[in-house]
Amino acid sequence: MRWAPIACFWRKAIEPLVLRAGTMRIGISAHFWPRLTSGSGQYLRSLAQELAHLPTPHTFTLIGEPGAFADGPPPLEAVEVPRIPLPAGRPAKLYFEQVAIPWAARRLGLDLLHIPYLAPPLLSPVPTVVTVHDLITWLLPAYRGPLRKRAYTWLDLQAARRARALIAVSHHTRQDIVRHLHYPADRIYVTYEAAAPDLRPAATEAIAAVRRRYDLPERFVLYLGDTDRRKGLPRLMGALAQYQRTHPQDVVGLVIAGPLHRPDGRLFEDLPGIAKALGLAGHTHFLGPIPEKDKAALYSAATVFALLSEYEGFGLTPLEAMACGTAVLASAASSLPEVVGEAGLLVDPSDEAAVATALERLLLDPDLRADLGRRGRERAATFSWERTARETLAVYEAAMDFRAQRSRGNVQ
Repeated sequence: MRWAPIACFWRKAIEPLVLRAGTMRIGISAHFWPRLTSGSGQYLRSLAQELAHLPTPHTFTLIGEPGAFADGPPPLEAVEVPRIPLPAGRPAKLYFEQVAIPWAARRLGLDLLHIPYLAPPLLSPVPTVVTVHDLITWLLPAYRGPLRKRAYTWLDLQAARRARALIAVSHHTRQDIVRHLHYPADRIYVTYEAAAPDLRPAATEAIAAVRRRYDLPERFVLYLGDTDRRKGLPRLMGALAQYQRTHPQDVVGLVIAGPLHRPDGRLFEDLPGIAKALGLAGHTHFLGPIPEKDKAALYSAATVFALLSEYEGFGLTPLEAMACGTAVLASAASSLPEVVGEAGLLVDPSDEAAVATALERLLLDPDLRADLGRRGRERAATFSWERTARETLAVYEAAMDFRAQRSRGNVQ
């Protein structure tokens, strides 16, 4: 089929009518909808929930793979696209992103397509908006993987350059996009993420129940998230081991809530082995992934939450800890200063002495922890998913307005 005459007809006859009427039909890729514990999955669900509540004439459709919405009806209209026999993993994902999504956009008569993670279709029948959470696979060599993964990343970046607008989840990520993708800065919009509304200081009974469920120590440093190399967990272990040597009377545990991967010498380290070598084996608790319902109580039970990551596109877990009133120790790298601000202690994650000193300050000073807990709650309250949804809707409208201006010859 020849698309040029159809595209010309749309641009000259149909699109102006849509824009004058002030309504759009917007499709949103729901690939990550079933992945509840992933950052992209949480972003998608929170955004959809708030878009459903906005007073807007536009309509939204989630586009998922078969079985994507098996856990219950989503807050927006949803469709599932057919699947063809392909090996699970990257081949099936690539088919969904590059074939099924554009097909669905055409069949549903969409005006705009939002891909809420960095994998848009290279060829789309409608304008696309793409959310860029980070550029980890582009910027950190250890994360680039084998040739097939690098080819997939290259395809994603080329497709992102063709998008009508990009959404960055932090100003740091926006700067990375401009610097490394050479995408026009005036078409990159920053919309922050937020902690879930139910993340707040937990009740005493809930904290006690979580302590029993996971056999938690009385005082502990918490890390929650994936356990790959950039998260800096060995540095955190080293700082805690130093604290235990200098304060043997104060036994402080380390609780790691997240998947524990098999060491591979590249992305995943032998964390239990490192803990044993540092003398922390008896004080380190590996919980594995925890359900969302336990997060508020776990954050609230922690003495300190720590994230010493070398790179985060946004850094949601420190914000969640702050929302629960827990003192935060965070890396001063990438986007984390934007999130934490002056409501936590920021430290150079590569400076082991500075990390150890900051951790010691937090563990020894209850007044400092209380002050940071108060400031953290106040700062976390300035982030909201409702604001994210409103700002995202404004990006949709700006993307279509830009297209209309270009069709009238007002922009290059």
